Amino acid sequence: MGVVSRSVGNAFRNKVRSGAVVVILAVAIGLALAMLVANQAVGAKVDSLKASVGNNLTVNPAGSRGGLGGGNPLTAADATKAAAVAHVTSVNGTLSVRLANSAATSTTTATPGAGQGADRGGPGGGFGSSGTTSLKSAVDPGVLGQRNNSNSGATGGSTGGSTTTRPAFTIPIQATGVSTSTTATGAAIKVTSGAQLTDFAANSTQALVGTTLATKNSLKVGSTFTVQSRTMTVTGIFDAGDAFDNNGIYLPLAATQTLTSQAGQLSSLNVVVDNIENVSATQAALTASLGATNVDVTAGSSGLQSAISSLGSVQSISLIAFIASLVTAGLIVLLIMIMVVRERRREIGVLKAIGAANRTIGVQFVLEAMVLVVMGTVVGAVVAAFSSNPIVSALVAGNTGSTAAAAGPVQGAGGGGGFGGGFGGGGFTRTRGAFSGASQLIGTISTSVGWQTLVLGAVGILVIAAIGALIPSLLTAKVRPIEVLRGE
Repeated sequence: MGVVSRSVGNAFRNKVRSGAVVVILAVAIGLALAMLVANQAVGAKVDSLKASVGNNLTVNPAGSRGGLGGGNPLTAADATKAAAVAHVTSVNGTLSVRLANSAATSTTTATPGAGQGADRGGPGGGFGSSGTTSLKSAVDPGVLGQRNNSNSGATGGSTGGSTTTRPAFTIPIQATGVSTSTTATGAAIKVTSGAQLTDFAANSTQALVGTTLATKNSLKVGSTFTVQSRTMTVTGIFDAGDAFDNNGIYLPLAATQTLTSQAGQLSSLNVVVDNIENVSATQAALTASLGATNVDVTAGSSGLQSAISSLGSVQSISLIAFIASLVTAGLIVLLIMIMVVRERRREIGVLKAIGAANRTIGVQFVLEAMVLVVMGTVVGAVVAAFSSNPIVSALVAGNTGSTAAAAGPVQGAGGGGGFGGGFGGGGFTRTRGAFSGASQLIGTISTSVGWQTLVLGAVGILVIAAIGALIPSLLTAKVRPIEVLRGE
């Protein structure tokens, strides 16, 4: 007990130096713990991605690609066949359609001089639309949009010397009917206010609205708007990642099918496989079951490998930084204890002269170092608690910035384009935002400093610190009491 009490007392013999040592150790230990927390959080995210995205398959009509391909609509019978395939745990269908603004469409219909109807081209945003809505698009088509739809506000044909102005093209609003509150990748729709969809009946009036569309139309939770002749209520507002994808709405699948007269029809199927190891076999089985000429089955997300690769880099960086921080803490303890041993040679000589064993003196110095390390660990844990989230965010952002751009769009929900007027009339579905890229798949990684992390980190730190303190303490064995006392 005397050795312990002396060690604690000696640790605070020089309060200024001890305080400085504790602060320096706290920074090194805090960084080490923050990197350990980041490593664990990223590892958990990788496991989550593999479970929620890596084991997903997307089934689209054969030849359907972004509104430019062909193909026939999928049906409820196809979903039933897919569910019967081995290793398939769930099948969720979606129906993507385009809704034109009702006011713009009526204007187009009322001005035949424009030369184009609501079902044929840019005026009023009616191209390939499946229905109308009271909502106004939040995205401006700009010069390219007007040019591609042959409008640009130009004048149309003339009748009796009069000239008719074509209505400007407006981008239709993307509506996605879902059977559960999930996206095509199986991840939950990110609702920023309000609640998820809960009523999936054919007569449901619930809807989720994108942030930019809500802002454009001054909508909030509880507001109403119309789709066809049905009044819908905003149950929640979602954020899908960018302005284009937030210019859309999510509706219950059955309600979307009813409103657009597409009973039983689907744009795509999201199939969840029981294990990531069975994805390839299940992909082949689905293709055989549904017919290679009828469907295209794609595995997961094109951004998944980029996301996992990016997170793997973050894990490596955080692990290296954790080890480097531990070594730094050990070196700090080593240098401090070497200095302390040199300063207290006389005290060591006296202790040895009165019969103190080398082991006892060594233990005293190790315990003294441990007191400083424990204090540094306590302060470092507080530092890690506040710094771990910014650190992991910076690491992830730095490693996913380029890969997210290279990932490109994902073939997922909505491949419903190009089915012609009979099936939603087109559906230039742009599967981006929540459905794309490494950064969108990764999303936000939250960290927490749990007791398991503290224990693991503290054990590693104490071991390194003990080694750092033990080396100079072994130097005490070379101190001969007579030489020290003679020097005094």
